[in-house]
Amino acid sequence: MPNSKSVELTTPRGDIISFGGGAPIALIAGPCVIESERHVHFMAHAIREIAGPFIFKASFDKANRTSLSGFRGPGLKEGLRILAGVKAAGHAILTDIHEPCQAAPVAEVADILQIPAFLCRQTDLLVEAGRTGRTVNIKKGQFVAPHDIQRAAEKVASTGNDKILLTERGSSFGYNNLVVDMRGLKIMRDSGWPVIFDATHSVQLPSGAGGASGGQPEFIEPLARAAVAVGIDGIFVEVHDHPEKALSDGPNALRLSLLAAFWSRLRALDALVKSHQEALHD
Repeated sequence: MPNSKSVELTTPRGDIISFGGGAPIALIAGPCVIESERHVHFMAHAIREIAGPFIFKASFDKANRTSLSGFRGPGLKEGLRILAGVKAAGHAILTDIHEPCQAAPVAEVADILQIPAFLCRQTDLLVEAGRTGRTVNIKKGQFVAPHDIQRAAEKVASTGNDKILLTERGSSFGYNNLVVDMRGLKIMRDSGWPVIFDATHSVQLPSGAGGASGGQPEFIEPLARAAVAVGIDGIFVEVHDHPEKALSDGPNALRLSLLAAFWSRLRALDALVKSHQEALHD
């Protein structure tokens, strides 16, 4: 599935991470939300030791929690202070923005601004993210067809910023459930933008635990393998050392102790798939 565009960024350590253009699959990983400064530093270091160069993901605010009582995170000011410390430790950063006014301050710290799935059609948010010049990762809404998400990318690109990633995270299906249509990965990538597969939110059971979301983590790797076999550019996976104690999205997080084997198998499959693609185009 060759595509015309690629996105490249350099980590504070000087590592180059590429999405698209035939590059090896890239990893975006971290806890759902900033639980504490100590925890995000621990997680970033642990993931780096396991996976090598990667992009660290954690949200400073989870604005769309199921329940009003759900933990949201430290907020913009404190969250950016903590993420700046993680960046100073040598890690590239991805975090969500929810309002246009957050784009500029978040861009001072984050390498990638993420547009949450529920907000992927918000024109002002997409345009302000594009104007920062940072890479923008647009999560495809659970309600958006794969051939329509390119319209969101076009809104970002209208600012002159073509550093755009599209992420699949499952589509609404029945009550408290999601389904992943693997055809969508090809459809999205045929629009010309690198495509990421969110392997953990795709096994989420939205609001399936009453006042919070449930999940089926046993399907994280099967779905991730299927997505890699299609020929994607990156994997997004929320990782936690103790998912049962996580303050957000624990039921659908990958346990840290499973990451090494998970990532090793995906990289091997990715190498096989991309070598086959190269042979087809020789």
